[in-house]
Amino acid sequence: MKFAHYATPTRREFARVLGLGAMVAGTACAAAETLKIGHTGITWGNDTESAIRDVANLGYYGFETFGNVLEAWEEKGGLRRVLDEHKLPLVSGYCTMDLLDATKRKDELAKMRKWGDLIKKNGGHVTVLGPNGVPRATYDFKANKANIVTSLNECSKMLTDMGIVPALHQHTGTCIETRDEVYAVLDAVDSRYVKFGPDIGQLQKGGVDPVQVVKDYLPLVRHLHLKDYSGGDAYLGYCPVGQGKVDIPAILALVKKADMQGMVMVELDPSRNMPEKAGETAAIAKKYLEKLGYGFRA
Repeated sequence: MKFAHYATPTRREFARVLGLGAMVAGTACAAAETLKIGHTGITWGNDTESAIRDVANLGYYGFETFGNVLEAWEEKGGLRRVLDEHKLPLVSGYCTMDLLDATKRKDELAKMRKWGDLIKKNGGHVTVLGPNGVPRATYDFKANKANIVTSLNECSKMLTDMGIVPALHQHTGTCIETRDEVYAVLDAVDSRYVKFGPDIGQLQKGGVDPVQVVKDYLPLVRHLHLKDYSGGDAYLGYCPVGQGKVDIPAILALVKKADMQGMVMVELDPSRNMPEKAGETAAIAKKYLEKLGYGFRA
């Protein structure tokens, strides 16, 4: 049975009915625990070893990399040995899939299965589903919606059957970018399998209130990219967490009440002429989050 379409109220209305105080007792207990926060490796570019070292030394609880990075590391004996050396668990892998072309779906599913196997092999359990890029000026979402929904449903069921949490990640410049596209897709997919892993910085950059989006789809949120946005010249307009426009405390207050089978992952996109190195931006984010009361590993 789908989450919303077999009965009223709608999914968003259901989320509002749930609110922040009407979760079941088990979820309420989980909310009282310290939220564990990890970090993605994107800011370090191709230097995955330095990313793992820095993230581990700063006391983050988990790590996220890309499916193709895990694949490349297999030729060098696998990434697991580096993760184990620094006692940093892999939680998730970001994996881009062509959601539009039905003629490629079989091959795309095979690719996602391969990357899912590598995520599990390296100790992770979440696939962050990244939509494929499109020419936004000429892109017709309505004409492609059916293929998007079918691809997400089939891929997410496959990953769920593998023991992996599939979390859709809306992304700038892709086939799922705007508020209306996000809502249309999440209202149409089979939510028994397709879950949500929003990037709050990209929502803010797109002129959307990320707090409202997370609130509306909180029952589907399993993973989250904790990104901030300032509109500056560096980091593609993003900035270290706590230095931008995103209401980070409100987002984290919501996420505490979600069924977070993945993890909150601090993220900052790299760019030319970055004012701080990747490890320094991760340290800035940690200091800010500590001020909010969130703990890190010793």
